Amino acid sequence: MNTMTRGELAKRCGVNIETLRYYEKKNLLDPPPRSDAGYRLYSSEDMLKIRFIKNAKRLGFALKEIAELMKLRVRKKTSCESVLTKARKKRDEVDNKIKALQSMKKVLDQLVGKCERSVPTEDCPILASFESTTKI
Repeated sequence: MNTMTRGELAKRCGVNIETLRYYEKKNLLDPPPRSDAGYRLYSSEDMLKIRFIKNAKRLGFALKEIAELMKLRVRKKTSCESVLTKARKKRDEVDNKIKALQSMKKVLDQLVGKCERSVPTEDCPILASFESTTKI
């Protein structure tokens, strides 16, 4: 079995050592066996788990959701339906965030369009809008 230390695993996966400790604490990684000298020894399977976590995080999955996905990954007789459901839910959350960001951008574009650089800040339409009773 090809093993590596915590530092080697962190370097190969492009994460901080503290990140590995955190993943162990959150039970995303199993506690590794130790060498005779007391060093933690990680396997290529651990490296795959780190990749799994990093890629799922890039898609917006929270660590709790990632833990659920990892459990599904090892169940051989479980269908992909539950994974598909989770992916669709995440996609819908992303769509909602995009809509909210587009709405924010539209309002900011309007505020920027009203602003005149030469006016004193006490007359700034952007700052005034933040105090307005009208919803921006």
